[in-house]
Amino acid sequence: MTIDQFNFAGKKAFVRVDFNVPLDENFNITDDTRMRAAMPTLKKILADGGSIIIGSHLGRPKGPTDKFSLKHIIKHLEELLGTSVQFADDCMGEQAAQKAAALKPGEVLLLENLRFYAEEEGKPRGLAEDASDDEKKAAKAAVKESQKEFTKKLASYANCYVNDAFGTAHRAHASTALIAKYFDKDNKMFGYLMEKEVKAVDKVLNDIHRPFTAIMGGSKVSSKIDIIENLLNKVDNLIIAGGMTYTFTKALGGKIGLSICEDDKLDLALDLLKKAKEKGVNLVLATDAKIADSFSNDANTQFCKVNEIPDGWEGLDIGPETEKLFADVIKGSKTILWNGPAGVFEFDNFTHGSRAIGEAVVEATKNGAFSLVGGGDSVACVNKFGLAGGVSYVSTGGGALLEAIEGKVLPGIAAINE
Repeated sequence: MTIDQFNFAGKKAFVRVDFNVPLDENFNITDDTRMRAAMPTLKKILADGGSIIIGSHLGRPKGPTDKFSLKHIIKHLEELLGTSVQFADDCMGEQAAQKAAALKPGEVLLLENLRFYAEEEGKPRGLAEDASDDEKKAAKAAVKESQKEFTKKLASYANCYVNDAFGTAHRAHASTALIAKYFDKDNKMFGYLMEKEVKAVDKVLNDIHRPFTAIMGGSKVSSKIDIIENLLNKVDNLIIAGGMTYTFTKALGGKIGLSICEDDKLDLALDLLKKAKEKGVNLVLATDAKIADSFSNDANTQFCKVNEIPDGWEGLDIGPETEKLFADVIKGSKTILWNGPAGVFEFDNFTHGSRAIGEAVVEATKNGAFSLVGGGDSVACVNKFGLAGGVSYVSTGGGALLEAIEGKVLPGIAAINE
């Protein structure tokens, strides 16, 4: 069932959203992107004549705390929705059940932070550091048992379920995967945002127009190993950028000065180079770098060959030669996946490489390529440079997107498709 096919008239919909938004010290929302992304789904339900019970998490609380209360977002949520929003200050309390039962068409109820309960994540809390294995096992079993009741109670508030929280789709949590089992196939569905995310990931991994180029940035090879290995079975070109560059460069015998490097992953880097060659994948590495004499925006800088970085200096961005090399590969592509910047883009003096990549992706997209940008830093990049509107799709799901690219089945998606 798709959300467009479903008529919410007279229905109560439990909608799992991702309102895990950043708040400043005065509880003002500093970036409401995730809230705005859920509006089409929420407004469709209200326009149909349905009512909404909104469930979300905020932060990583270890129990109820004012700092992570969703009451702080009510005012802005009301502004975005253009209607008043009721609040249940305990997602499990009698008040929540009564308010949900009394909801009339067009009304909205926001539940308090689901993660105030350990049952949402299904992980025990408050265990002593010296707890024995048996105690840990017993605590885990107890949470799993009470998680069933927690999930059943949430499901009882509504007669249909909508998952619009792609950012948590890789977690088998109560409100993202387990709750879906309480609704039959005709009464559970993805929201518009989730639908778009699922389609974008499917297109980049399964509806490939070649050449397919993946740009992998970030500081650690170890955090991207599974993604890289999966992509080597799919891509024509794999561009390695960011801090990972220097692990590969050192593995090939280059001098990298003080550049970030995983010395225990040099053999892994060589193994990935070998696998790429065996599979006929063009693995593209930087040839020059913008180097600095300290990790600072105001450091002294110069350009040099990536494998000839002097002692006391470190690579913080790619150089002009590499910018052209990467851009030429990207512009010749028909499917593009970009995850991770080319340098320390948070420092204005080291944004040039990431901007050059972004501009090449935009140009390729103009010429008919499908481009997917995902992962927190890449999204921050395209937003910082004002390029988001020029790519095909910007994913809101960090960890979920990465696990999907690794080829994993995401529990939040599987639960709707079952």
